Amino acid sequence: MDTITNLTQDPAVQTILNRLPDHLAYFIDLAIAIQQIPAPTFAEGERAQFVQSRLQTLGLVDVYRDEMFNVYARLPGQTGAPPVIVSAHLDTVFAAATDLTVRREGHLVYGPGIGDNSLGVAGLLLLAELMVQLGTRPQRDIWFVANVCEEGLGDLRGMRAVVDRLDRNATAYIILEGGVYGHLFHKAIAVKRYRIEINTPGGHSWGNFGAPSAVHLLGRLIAAIDQITVPEKPRTSYNIGKIEGGTTVNSIAAQASLLLDCRSEDNGALADLLAQIQGVVNQLARSSEVQITMLPIGDRPAGQINENHPLVQLAAAALRASGCDHIHLNSGSTDANIPLSRGIPAVCVGLAQGHNAHRLDEYLDTTLLPAGMKQLLLLTLAAAEYKR
Repeated sequence: MDTITNLTQDPAVQTILNRLPDHLAYFIDLAIAIQQIPAPTFAEGERAQFVQSRLQTLGLVDVYRDEMFNVYARLPGQTGAPPVIVSAHLDTVFAAATDLTVRREGHLVYGPGIGDNSLGVAGLLLLAELMVQLGTRPQRDIWFVANVCEEGLGDLRGMRAVVDRLDRNATAYIILEGGVYGHLFHKAIAVKRYRIEINTPGGHSWGNFGAPSAVHLLGRLIAAIDQITVPEKPRTSYNIGKIEGGTTVNSIAAQASLLLDCRSEDNGALADLLAQIQGVVNQLARSSEVQITMLPIGDRPAGQINENHPLVQLAAAALRASGCDHIHLNSGSTDANIPLSRGIPAVCVGLAQGHNAHRLDEYLDTTLLPAGMKQLLLLTLAAAEYKR
């Protein structure tokens, strides 16, 4: 009999699992309460305080925030074996002034950041509550961590600090994302991000007509990048997410810039893409009046564990036990990049089905939330070697 099946037949675990549907309303309300606290990347302090306060009420030990506002809490295990870390990121892609109004339509909940990652943080808190209710301690310590700087230019700084601080010999990292139930991310793709800035002398739109314009050159650069063909396998992508430049309508722009995101499942394919972009930059910078700099602003390292790895197999078994018939093994860019890149087993899992992430009309289908929590509880218990 496999580990997950054994857990589902444990009387105490069965009691917790049977009560999960009763927690649905509480779970949704908790996710909304978290979502209502603005938490743009680099400004997660208020949300971190909320999470820390909730964890402190549970009787866990070593509840604290580090200097970056990562929040930690530990459920002691029965042995000194390497711990299990369960983590969810606090930050969102939305600015502090964003309208966070929530709308409910039956089993759907609409609101910016509700799935990514308010639900993940709520799942972390509910998991901690359920583990305390279970009573029996697992063999391994479990660290519950709410980390910062997963989104945007955060460059996974929060998770880097978490891995540096906690036991580098951790047996597993379980990363929570709210809206990807049914997906298991066990491969971390490589991500490189750059700020490309163009500088020229500028001038008057009439008097200096014909002089190089940083904005015009930026447009050519974007058009040239958009013509680059990338392979479908290994999957590779690029995106220009932000552009800036110029001063007035009648001035030849002296400065313009863009933010570039490049990703691939293969380091070689990513290097080839970046070489092509560098070639375009070199072509445009031939004039002595034009200066173009390509400044690295983000580097998410790659890593992976095989789909036959015990942690992946446990995660898949937990999904099947929760009623998921179609399991998707995926690669992606998540907080799991950091432990995976350092040789530490990690998977990223979801708790519900989410849609329109990173958009103002983001929403959750809450139908599968009890199944999502069942999966998470079973996986955590198995990884931490729970035994009655």
